[in-house]
Amino acid sequence: VGLITKTETNPFFVKMKEGAQAKAAELGAELLTAAGSFDGDNEAQVTAIENMINAGAKGILITPSDTKAIVPTIEKAREQGVVVIALDTATDPQEASDALFATDNFQAGVLIGEWAKAAMGDKTPVIATLDLAPGITVGAQRHNGFMKGFGLAPEAEASSTDNINTPEVVCSQDTAGDQTKGQTAMENCLSANPDINLVYTINEPAAFGAFTAIKNAGKENDILIVSVDGGCAGVRGVVDGQIDATSQQYPLKMASLGVETVVNFAKTGEKPSGYTDTGVTLITDQTQEGVDSQDSAFGLDNCWGE
Repeated sequence: VGLITKTETNPFFVKMKEGAQAKAAELGAELLTAAGSFDGDNEAQVTAIENMINAGAKGILITPSDTKAIVPTIEKAREQGVVVIALDTATDPQEASDALFATDNFQAGVLIGEWAKAAMGDKTPVIATLDLAPGITVGAQRHNGFMKGFGLAPEAEASSTDNINTPEVVCSQDTAGDQTKGQTAMENCLSANPDINLVYTINEPAAFGAFTAIKNAGKENDILIVSVDGGCAGVRGVVDGQIDATSQQYPLKMASLGVETVVNFAKTGEKPSGYTDTGVTLITDQTQEGVDSQDSAFGLDNCWGE
């Protein structure tokens, strides 16, 4: 079984790898792993697929960095009888892989948007969005889901690859989901727009970077931060008041399901198909009426998710 992640450094993908390793060991399968050197490193993923085909992998699990550019290489693998399952991020088109095991990233955005709308009450929103990178589906889904949940983009759909912004969004910066870049982006946003009172972040590393910038500016009591991942560090951030609400996803579940499915294919020839939603839960210690959520204790018990 091959596992190819976007990077080896993002805690989300570290956990995904751990989940795959544990399940492979349990089922007596050999796990080959590879990753890009940065989020968006398509070339490394292409090379990894080719290497895994040559190494005799029966199936490959991949979190595609470039959802379109990877498709021809995935097609080559499938032509040679290798099952390819996308984890966390769909290929474009989704049918390019045999199956998809992922969070509903649009819904993850909707949940934090609904929570933020309720938490803001009558305040006029002055929003900064710390995004992923242009044209990356998962980034657009979370961003646009947030906009829809907040009520700013009722027309938003999960299929769009372009971020929707409205006048309430006074600053949008790309962070590649990186903590240092998140801090720089937030510093830039605050210097241009000191009245920002709500920050959407693509993931928790970006959120922690944003919090550092906000704290340095002495505004930690004036600005809400919402995010996506629900990783253990992120939920601890909720406990500590650095992140106000986060949508929790379950990468261990994605990876272990993926390994199980490939092993089953190797034994029976049964191919997987379609989309399996691995779930998402809003985690916050500031419950809002009409918004379903769980507290940080639940979040810590379930972070990264079996």
